[in-house]
Amino acid sequence: MLTPEILAFVLLGVILVLVASVAFRIIEMRSRMGTLFFTIEAKLDLLLKQANITFDPYANAPLEVSEALRAGERIKAVKSYMQSTGVALKEANEFIKELERRSGVA
Repeated sequence: MLTPEILAFVLLGVILVLVASVAFRIIEMRSRMGTLFFTIEAKLDLLLKQANITFDPYANAPLEVSEALRAGERIKAVKSYMQSTGVALKEANEFIKELERRSGVA
């Protein structure tokens, strides 16, 4: 007969195995998504090149972002970019850093 302690221990073991399995699947999916994104980006770059189209995401930065950078308000520029595009803080920060680099601000 199983005591409550042994039953709880077995149940905990099963839960840990399930969690580990799900975590492994998530890691595997992230790896596949990274490969997929890289492949899609490479194909888009090739199509743009073949169509003789230049894509520069920094060329048409929102007006509020440009004005904030010119005023030296980097945090305001990041917030404005996040609000206007819906991207997360990390992506907005990277965009603003690159925009500053390209414009000679930083």
